[in-house]
Amino acid sequence: MTGRERSFWGWGWADAFPPAGARRATGDMVSALLGGARLELREPPSLDGIQMQPPRVAVPAQLSGFVTHARDQRARHTYGRAYPDLARGFAGRFEPAPDLVASPPDEDAIWALFDFCAARRLALIPFGGGTSVVGGVEADVGDRFAGAVSVDLGRLARVIELDPVSRAARIQAGSTGPALEAELAAHGMTLRHYPQSFEFSTLGGWIATRAGGHFATLYTHIDDLVESVRMLTPRGVWESRRLPASGAGPSPDRMVLGSEGILGVITEAWMRVRPRPRWRASASMRFRDFGAAVQAARELAQSDLYPSNCRLLDATEAMLHRVVADGTNVLLIGFESADHPLDAWMARALEIARARGGTGEPRMVDDAGGAPDAAGSWRAAFLDAPYLFNTLVSLGCVVDTFETACTWSRFDELHAAIRQAVTAAMKAECGGGVMSCRFTHVYPDGPAPYYTFIAPGRSGAELTQWRAIKTAASDAILAHGGTITHHHAVGRTHRPWYERQRPEPFALALRGAKRAVDPDGLLNPGVLLAPE
Repeated sequence: MTGRERSFWGWGWADAFPPAGARRATGDMVSALLGGARLELREPPSLDGIQMQPPRVAVPAQLSGFVTHARDQRARHTYGRAYPDLARGFAGRFEPAPDLVASPPDEDAIWALFDFCAARRLALIPFGGGTSVVGGVEADVGDRFAGAVSVDLGRLARVIELDPVSRAARIQAGSTGPALEAELAAHGMTLRHYPQSFEFSTLGGWIATRAGGHFATLYTHIDDLVESVRMLTPRGVWESRRLPASGAGPSPDRMVLGSEGILGVITEAWMRVRPRPRWRASASMRFRDFGAAVQAARELAQSDLYPSNCRLLDATEAMLHRVVADGTNVLLIGFESADHPLDAWMARALEIARARGGTGEPRMVDDAGGAPDAAGSWRAAFLDAPYLFNTLVSLGCVVDTFETACTWSRFDELHAAIRQAVTAAMKAECGGGVMSCRFTHVYPDGPAPYYTFIAPGRSGAELTQWRAIKTAASDAILAHGGTITHHHAVGRTHRPWYERQRPEPFALALRGAKRAVDPDGLLNPGVLLAPE
């Protein structure tokens, strides 16, 4: 336990929100970036001053040991952490708050919740770390339900068992990244899955949303690390057998992965773990030409070298993340191993990058010693970036990220279309703005580009401005061969585009599966599927 308190309206720890002077200084820098746009400093709300409807449901006596309608708990379980969530939270608008918050201590308590929600016609929304950026945990359930219960799995948060021979660990779903890594480290092991939300998000949330993690190649998604999953559904236990692989029909784990809480509540999983790395090698390669850097990233992805880090930052992204400020594009290359030195792998990677005009020198590290390099600086800025969103919201900015994946042959066209669409939307809605791009992951057949945009907002109109920009980006992605999400999940925000992307027979099959295991339709209604 840290003794620190999480912000009820914004990202991360409440005490990390900068004082007015620091935010004003950030505003001056952002204003210059936006061509001199006037940014007005605002103050966040107090918990006592927020707008929240009274709970529609009383806490039942039989569940009072782990269910509450306390105002602060309802506020902290109202939103995820997307821009619309931060903007509404900063404005003190908590009307969608769940009526009750449950913190079950065990599976028996979850079964009791299923019965209670079915009897009272209450929506039940699984809540991991509350870091969704797609409306995945919001109690936006309309009047079809008598209320909503947010189910926080934070009390189910330990490593239960370790199989060192098979290199697997049985971990409860409410375990956060730092907690599970600390427990695994005591055994010399690591899961090595570090999404940007690592500090607060949970294993169950990673599985439910198919989160992307540490490795830029090969083991890119949590999918690759799952050995088996245990999930409770209103129809019973959904638990797969522990196996390295199986060809026995469609995989039950594959249906759980990305199910976003509509089929059941994930309680634990066996995860593939590995020894903690001893050797590391990294290089920060600078390119004057973005296209040349893209080609280098593609050739690395297709080289069978499988670098752990192969992240390309365009010049704006490199500047925003304090990597370089000289107008160059930066390709961060990294290798790691618990088994062997990495000189040969890095030497070949540098040959590839230099052949495309990249410049830079490697850094070889034994046991992770030495001073931070550009990759370390980027990682620190990467983990701090969500905190900057809090400040930008307090300055009245419209700011968000979106990501996709496409084949290499389609990237140039897709990238140009996104830039044109988002730039035009920012100009029309906000008078201008800036956008950056990076590759978060790369595959032999394509990259996963990730975009950030910042634009000046108009007081009271920020959500309308955001929606127009987000729509322009999403339409461009689908029109030019991308996926509506590579690792942020679907939630409620992306569902209109997800419905256009998925095959219709699959939609029918997914709806049929939901009816089969959740016949009353109580689990996270409105996510992935339109309510019936």
